[in-house]
Amino acid sequence: MSGANLRAAIARYNDAWNAHDLDAIVAHHAAGMVFENHTAGERAEGDAVRDHIAGIFAGWPDLAFEERRLYVCEDLVVQEWTARGTHEGPMTRSGIKVEPTGKKVEYRGMDIIPIRDGLVARKDVYSDGVTLLRQLGLTEIA
Repeated sequence: MSGANLRAAIARYNDAWNAHDLDAIVAHHAAGMVFENHTAGERAEGDAVRDHIAGIFAGWPDLAFEERRLYVCEDLVVQEWTARGTHEGPMTRSGIKVEPTGKKVEYRGMDIIPIRDGLVARKDVYSDGVTLLRQLGLTEIA
């Protein structure tokens, strides 16, 4: 896949995430796709990815991502982003369960996305969990 085509495909994928369009997101995934949020300690694979992403959107109904940087090479995308959203559902981060706070947050992160046959084979997410937890009111982490 050419760099321009890959950039366009990732733009469509990101648009689907910001629209919370599960059908469009999953349509960009290769068979057996793995979604792993390393900061949250979450992993879903294959058909389970759709439900996992639906759970993210349920907890963060206005979640949106803004691209900060995008790096594209053959069969690999690395993107840095800023996320914004309101915490409306329970979540777990690194083993810490946080009940809904109703607080709006903004934090940064990065995705590493290998591409297979023009589709997302994995999405490895790394984000600033400390900033997120502090904005939700956890000022001390045991």
